[in-house]
Amino acid sequence: MDLDSAALAALVARLRAAGCVFAEDEAALLVAEARDAAELDAMTARRVAGEPLEQVVGWAEFRGLRIGVEPGVFVPRARTGLLVREAVRALRGGAGSAIGAMGVTGATGARPVVVDLCCGTGAVGLAVAAEHPGVALWAVDLDPAAVACARRNAAALGPADATVLLGDLDAPLPAELEGRVDVLVANAPYVPTAEIAHMPTEARDHEPRVALDGGADGVDLHRRVAASAPRWLAPGGHLLIETSVRQAGDTAAACEGQGLTVRVVHDDDLDGTVVIATRRGA
Repeated sequence: MDLDSAALAALVARLRAAGCVFAEDEAALLVAEARDAAELDAMTARRVAGEPLEQVVGWAEFRGLRIGVEPGVFVPRARTGLLVREAVRALRGGAGSAIGAMGVTGATGARPVVVDLCCGTGAVGLAVAAEHPGVALWAVDLDPAAVACARRNAAALGPADATVLLGDLDAPLPAELEGRVDVLVANAPYVPTAEIAHMPTEARDHEPRVALDGGADGVDLHRRVAASAPRWLAPGGHLLIETSVRQAGDTAAACEGQGLTVRVVHDDDLDGTVVIATRRGA
């Protein structure tokens, strides 16, 4: 919709007063997405009340993809682009696997297998699939709202071979995947429980606690993912977990404790940190 300069200035001022740092950019996006004045006012009210902009407009830009985001679902962060980048690099590095019974093969064939745990909107797995076409993608989340959102995104964005499952971490994965996963990515919650109360209201009040709470030190889910990874990874396969600089040592130790070879990657520009743990070859 169109908005005259005075109305646009008033909208920017309203957003800035609510604490929106990038008020001009947010105003432009709200105006572009609203169909009429009434919808613009309703969307602005939601944003001023602290709802994430991505939930208000219904999508987030992530690695060049337009990812659908719905109320109550975790919003993909720019820092998580590092997880995607390193997962794609791992796939291109040649971790091989094969799932003969399912017609899926790894780097030695045509169909690398990627598993995305705690998938939320499905952004990570879908971005990996977009940047490394031909993967067989399996995504899992505990939250039914996130699973429904991820399924809609998978239907809209592909790949053709994408399955989104409801369940706790790896529990719903089929046994046929055991020892055959080339890349397992996990953006599992890593906010320490006591720190959730100090998070920005848009996360604390509008994203599910199950997508934020990583336990007392924030690494509880990382330990569980690391413990389950050797069951699923192919020889030479990779587990990649998003973490923080402060927690990277604990995340790495959890992976090393499972016999995986570990390295830590950090990107200052993205403010992202990823632990990469590799299962030794057969």
